[in-house]
Amino acid sequence: MMSCTGNRWLRTPNMDALAAEGMRFERAYAANPVCVPSRFSLMTGRYPSAMGLQGNVPDEQGAAAAQRLYREGMGWRLREAGYDPLYAGKQHLPAGCAEDVGFRVLSADEREPMAHDCARFLGEDHDAPFALVASFINPHDICYMAIRDAIGTAYETASMRDLIGRGEQEIAALDAALRLPDGVTEEAFFENWCPPLPANHEPQEDEPEAIVARLRKSGFQLYARERYTEERWRMHRWAYARLTEQVDREIGIVLEALRESGRDRETVILFTSDHGDHDSSHRLEHKTMPYEEATRIPLIVRPAGGARSAGVDSAHLVCNGIDLLPTVCDYAGGRAADLEGRSLRPLVEGESAPDWRASVRVESEVAETVITERYQYSLFDSGGHREQLYDRVRDPGQTRNWAGDPGLADVLEEHRCLLAESAPKG
Repeated sequence: MMSCTGNRWLRTPNMDALAAEGMRFERAYAANPVCVPSRFSLMTGRYPSAMGLQGNVPDEQGAAAAQRLYREGMGWRLREAGYDPLYAGKQHLPAGCAEDVGFRVLSADEREPMAHDCARFLGEDHDAPFALVASFINPHDICYMAIRDAIGTAYETASMRDLIGRGEQEIAALDAALRLPDGVTEEAFFENWCPPLPANHEPQEDEPEAIVARLRKSGFQLYARERYTEERWRMHRWAYARLTEQVDREIGIVLEALRESGRDRETVILFTSDHGDHDSSHRLEHKTMPYEEATRIPLIVRPAGGARSAGVDSAHLVCNGIDLLPTVCDYAGGRAADLEGRSLRPLVEGESAPDWRASVRVESEVAETVITERYQYSLFDSGGHREQLYDRVRDPGQTRNWAGDPGLADVLEEHRCLLAESAPKG
């Protein structure tokens, strides 16, 4: 969802500028394609399963584990390294908040006012070095499209009504994103302006039954799959692109303030996201499922002064949930030897990174996944078609399950072993 990747349906000049001066990691994945467990990992460098979490709500035991792990979180490690750690924007941490992870909160807003709060801070004089997290909500407002559309139908639930009742700001942003360009007829809009459906729009062959069960649980996700027309799916894609452009403008406010402060060339900038959105692939919207649209995330590291070999890294498998914190500690001089992940700094600076991982683990509410250079193996928790093997060379859209292919029997067994070996060690 960045124009620098060749996506012609949106323009993201500020993300593109970061990519032009840094390293963009093409094979970067979230630890879990849902916001709360993913954000736990970003702040602690631990997989969500370390606190027994796969969805958004931890149990009592998981909440206690989270509090223990927060004491070794990003903010505390930055403090040890002599930095003043500040947090602005969306938190969504399980059983905790930014202060628990060692930050002091600069702004609780999640939208453009937060960008201006960050800009004001960057324009002030500071005695100590600082680290600032600017955590923007969008394009998350796309989630309200299917939820609102399902209100008043047989798919409606009480939790959906509650979200809509409390979502005035989110719905206003969504409605702005859904507006057609001025002076463009609906016919011309769908012919020339609105993104087309992706090649993998239809559900995959041998789709895991756990996916359908999860759609029924949410209600609105099943509504979108069963009731959305082609035009409504395309409107989803249009709005998602506009919300992404909105957050790009907000990011630009922060970056411009950093340049004006004179600190731009001595500041490391890291850009990433907690998860993606299916955005009509497999007739899905939202996240959760271990398809690439939800699990693969943007990740750019722009070192102070720009990267010596700026470009795209498509060779190394990265998990922002476990690799972001070691990278931050590497640049800040912080403690990281106890962390499972690896610093991306050598890759950014054009140095060798011997023995880099050959596979990366992704957890989710419905499945455990291991990803290698060519294949993805997912083991779903329940239902039929639990084992899924995807071949990114022959089937990049993940439209069929290759687990039953006799020619891939050895590949299947290898990935079964890799998944078992990938389980976090504690």
